[in-house]
Amino acid sequence: MRVETLTTFKPKQSRIISKVVSPALQLWLRSQVEQVEALNCSIAGGDRQILGGYIPSVSIAASGAVYQGLHLSKIKLEGTNIRFNFSGVLKDKPLCLIESVPVIAWLLLEGRDLQASLSAPLLSTALSELLAKLLTEDKIANLGLGLQDKQISWQQIDIEQGGLKLSGTMTNSALIPTPVVIDVGIQLATPQALQLSPLKIQISQQLSLNLDGFLLDLGSEVNIVELSLNPGRLICRGRLNVNP
Repeated sequence: MRVETLTTFKPKQSRIISKVVSPALQLWLRSQVEQVEALNCSIAGGDRQILGGYIPSVSIAASGAVYQGLHLSKIKLEGTNIRFNFSGVLKDKPLCLIESVPVIAWLLLEGRDLQASLSAPLLSTALSELLAKLLTEDKIANLGLGLQDKQISWQQIDIEQGGLKLSGTMTNSALIPTPVVIDVGIQLATPQALQLSPLKIQISQQLSLNLDGFLLDLGSEVNIVELSLNPGRLICRGRLNVNP
């Protein structure tokens, strides 16, 4: 991993930042990701603020990062009003957040990132749970597509214009595989929700379901202001809270 020298927005760098806070922040960032190709951080703050365990703002830019199995081509983060355990850092303890930090985030995912992330439980489980929700809607419940006794594995995911195409296999208790293909358009409905529409699910060669739009709630901690999907590339910008 290549880590570039951290700098501040001040003309002359604070010795507390360069000698104490920067190394602690580097170690903390490394502990949050499985790998990263390049990392650049900038810290803004004066000595008196740092001594009080307060950083006004931090900017982070990374490329080639892997977080909980999710591959990210590029990510930029700007956090403000950061309170941390300065006294603990002085005693060589890991940097820890004392309270939630509001963060502005910009994220670029390329097709190869999503494909590599399919093996991560975080993504594969979320996709399987979403499929289960879609197939248990009242209007298709009579089709007998309950997933209680089926295992789902995902093999391919592609970023298309305005949406995603996902291919996988459902295997029942008798180990009989059934191919599944999902074509879904994705739009930003609200800062906390995505509208999945149009939505088509192809199960084997016999059954094709064209479903009404589905609203996917992302939770109150997320606030997305921009979402763009073009062939092979997804860009997202928004705000979120990083909790201790």
